[in-house]
Amino acid sequence: MSLEGKLALVTGSGRGIGRAIALKLASQGADIIVNFFRRREAAEQTAKDIEALGVKAEVIRANVGDPAKLDEMFDMISNHFGYLDILVNNAASGVGRSVMDVDIKAWDWTMNINARAFLLCAQRAAKLMEGRGGKIISITSLGSSFVLPTYAVVGISKAALEALTRYLAIELAPKGICVNAVAASAVETEALKFYIKEGLIKDTRQVTPVGRMVIPEDVAKVVAFLCSEEAFMIRGQTIIVDGGTSIAPFMAGEKEEK
Repeated sequence: MSLEGKLALVTGSGRGIGRAIALKLASQGADIIVNFFRRREAAEQTAKDIEALGVKAEVIRANVGDPAKLDEMFDMISNHFGYLDILVNNAASGVGRSVMDVDIKAWDWTMNINARAFLLCAQRAAKLMEGRGGKIISITSLGSSFVLPTYAVVGISKAALEALTRYLAIELAPKGICVNAVAASAVETEALKFYIKEGLIKDTRQVTPVGRMVIPEDVAKVVAFLCSEEAFMIRGQTIIVDGGTSIAPFMAGEKEEK
């Protein structure tokens, strides 16, 4: 599944799942735009690791939750490259509160970064993909479908993101652009520690039915497949990467208990 000659933007790709996705796409020949907001050192290290694979990397700082900064990022891409082949909407954030404790600030912060940013990124990216086909992938989570403690506003934002994925898939299909989503269960990253601290998930470190937690590379492999021509007929779908947890939730951890 070669992506040679393709240009991919992966938001929030300095570390965690975004970094794994950027490296996987680079390993298949794609040049990568590494987007970050807070940790420049991590983003620059990711870019170095990408270039070590023999492709090009560009680092762009932008808070995707800020429409003006998001526009600046796409203006830079348009002026410097003039095209885009792949958009992976990975950057995410959230506030851990119950539904009744969600205030306007928490709602806007989470929805703007997790859902609105995807809309704005897709609108700008689609214009750069015209005449080239294109792949747009959004990263979501099982919390979009399942009710988890204090995950309310994050789960709602991810549900909106998945609905937007479906609408974009149909609207952009005539332009030759494939749009899909990848949903993961808890993934072993630095972000997992944040969600535990915020009370979004329990610190159970529970394994899946397959015997281990999902790792960033598991998600990256599925994203890479969806970016390939082999996935041409997959449109508007949310592919679940969870080791079977969502279909057998009570089996997780059984091996540890025995």
